Amino acid sequence: MPDTSSAIRCRTAFISDIHLGTRGCQAELLLEFIRELDCETLYLVGDIVDGWKLRSGWFWPQAHNDVVQKILRMARKGVRVVYIPGNHDDRIRDFCGVHFGGLVVARDAIHEAADGRLYLVTHGDEFDGVVQNAKWLAFLGDWSYRGLLALNTHFNRVRRRMGLGYWSLSAFLKHRVKDAIKFIDQFESAMAEEARRRGVHGVICGHIHKAERRDIDGIDYLNDGDWVESCTALAEDFDGTFRIVYWLEARKMLTGPTDARAEPLAA
Repeated sequence: MPDTSSAIRCRTAFISDIHLGTRGCQAELLLEFIRELDCETLYLVGDIVDGWKLRSGWFWPQAHNDVVQKILRMARKGVRVVYIPGNHDDRIRDFCGVHFGGLVVARDAIHEAADGRLYLVTHGDEFDGVVQNAKWLAFLGDWSYRGLLALNTHFNRVRRRMGLGYWSLSAFLKHRVKDAIKFIDQFESAMAEEARRRGVHGVICGHIHKAERRDIDGIDYLNDGDWVESCTALAEDFDGTFRIVYWLEARKMLTGPTDARAEPLAA
């Protein structure tokens, strides 16, 4: 039975795009979320550690180490933890099939929900043409993105001094630039097509840092977002329904009713 003292109780949780090893990683907020999480299975859906950034310069504060230790502790206590690497931690793909203290590494996975529906779980970078066909451009984009996140950090420092909450400048720009919107639509359609090819009901992914759930021609597309900009996760409840957890909002409501601590999504 789930622990009734936990704020986020679910059958399965999905998180991705943490980017440990970068200054943009919201490790402290993720630690808050993990401490309130009670689940049977945890999927780490890629870009957990940012190997691209660590190769160019070491950054690993205590909070990043705490995230790793907390997840390993969950695995030791019986939570099934499945690590599906992404493009930023692609070196870990060399260890697919290997178990690390209760944590298993897999290229992708088929998740069976409580209601029997099947979902392909994959990071999603293999369906990003820029990452696959022009890696130099992907590195350039990553460098530019990290610069924008650095600007975002200073921007939010000023907001905190003014008593205002966190606001993502990079997410605001990304969701309003025409080319970015077109890329996201193409990515979501490609993911849905892969799920259809695999003969499953839906797909669960990350990669584009945009939490989302929508129906694409009969395929259930779910993206768990990220822990750099939006601080979101995907949760499957014990009846097989899914919801996106917006932690920046949920953490404000921990003293309220449990079902108000995350945004439920209709099946």
